[in-house]
Amino acid sequence: MMKPGKIDEQNFIQRLSPERRIVVLTGAGISAESGIPTFRDAQEGLWSQFRPEELASPEGFRKNPKLVFDWYAWRRQKVLEAKPNLGHQILAAWEKQFPHLTLITQNVDGLHQAAGSEHVMEMHGSIHRLICLEERHPSPWVAAGSDVPLCPRCQSPLRPDVVWFGEMLDRVILQRIGRALSQCEIFIAVGTSGVVYPAAGFLDEVRAAGALTVVINKERVGADRTDLFLQGSASEVLQRLQSGWNQRDQGTDSPAR
Repeated sequence: MMKPGKIDEQNFIQRLSPERRIVVLTGAGISAESGIPTFRDAQEGLWSQFRPEELASPEGFRKNPKLVFDWYAWRRQKVLEAKPNLGHQILAAWEKQFPHLTLITQNVDGLHQAAGSEHVMEMHGSIHRLICLEERHPSPWVAAGSDVPLCPRCQSPLRPDVVWFGEMLDRVILQRIGRALSQCEIFIAVGTSGVVYPAAGFLDEVRAAGALTVVINKERVGADRTDLFLQGSASEVLQRLQSGWNQRDQGTDSPAR
């Protein structure tokens, strides 16, 4: 395990290698560059009159399932119109360059997969899948007519396969994340707010265990809690790191390894 401490960008690039166990956590900031609004930013027009809990909770769904389903169908259409940006594409390339990289996302938009990432841990689910309310039977997306579609197996109403207010995260996903964090040598948080738990605690957890930590954000979120803070958009900073890594890997403008 590498010993943490304040470092600069070039020093971080020197520490990258295919042998390192790297964990990347992404949040809304990386998808914002693709035009995906955050949950609250998406509450515009008609949707602004509703409280978040009315649109994203089991209670809200039971009270007005068609309203909630239509809200997510509208958001999903916005996602389908978006394209992965350079930040997504670079992380997809890193999956091949760094075989021990684990990609965890708080986003539900599927843009990492659209960019080519094949092993994504979706903490909060996916807006492209449905599950039934009562038994959580999985289903591909089905458009709603005048009523919410029903599960073909049990006739329970189908709902988006995302984590709502008051719900627990998937136990299997949390176990996989826990294993990755326990082995982590380099932790990179990209475009995360640093306030939504349990993800907000990952940075402190791995740093306390000796991992090197990096935060990439347009705002100064977590700057005082990390070994390296890089301010800027996800695509801008990741492109710079990728360029630095390529130069180092080719032996250009870098000391001998």
